[in-house]
Amino acid sequence: MSDATNGRVGALRRPDSLSQPDAAAQRPYLQVRWLGRMNFADALALQEEIVAQKRADTSSPDELLLLEHEPVYTIGRTPDRSSLLGASHLPHPLFPINRGGQATYHGPGQLMGYPIIDLHRYGQDLHRYLRWLEQLLIDLLAQYDIVATRREGLTGVWIENPEIIGAGRKIASIGVGVRHWITMHGFALNVGGDLTPFDKIVPCGISNVTMTSMERELDKEISVAEVARTAEALALQCISELQIKEDEPTTAA
Repeated sequence: MSDATNGRVGALRRPDSLSQPDAAAQRPYLQVRWLGRMNFADALALQEEIVAQKRADTSSPDELLLLEHEPVYTIGRTPDRSSLLGASHLPHPLFPINRGGQATYHGPGQLMGYPIIDLHRYGQDLHRYLRWLEQLLIDLLAQYDIVATRREGLTGVWIENPEIIGAGRKIASIGVGVRHWITMHGFALNVGGDLTPFDKIVPCGISNVTMTSMERELDKEISVAEVARTAEALALQCISELQIKEDEPTTAA
């Protein structure tokens, strides 16, 4: 994870046995950058710039941008905007963007992760990529003794209530965009901060969902920068898991 003061960039070299024969599919490392607090428009412009660079130069490294946002709402490319509940009442700016999914909120206390990855290098398998993101977050939360899980038919990460079937709290949301098999956008993990802005929308279009955070689950303060460092280490460790083995079927979208 790099920052403005030391310029450090994380890198993971993959075993030769996992490398693809196609030179365009090979990627020796993943760059991870910590950007601190950034407004949404600037972060979106940076993602667009990196995607354009990767389209122009297939040897460009895959990247993971880690950051926080100023308060903002976003909604994906869908004609159904009912999750905004009208939108005129929203207390923060709204950005329609090129990801899947319904409305959500981003703000201080939330760790944003934007992997910009060329899926040509990983079998062009979008479903596998989404499950990889979920598992990355589940493993990240486990490092803080938070047991998280997936939910059948829903993208994201949840804290389940074992005493009530179907009950639970959502701790992380995932929404991705893909251009020419290059990913953008990504995940939002609630570390702490004010969750009441979620009350102004139907988060991710899921009625009666309860949003939670790491701080709520653990009843203590946690630094977003600290969690970002843990995310960096896990991403570098797990990026090779996106590789498709020669005898493994794909579910390319």
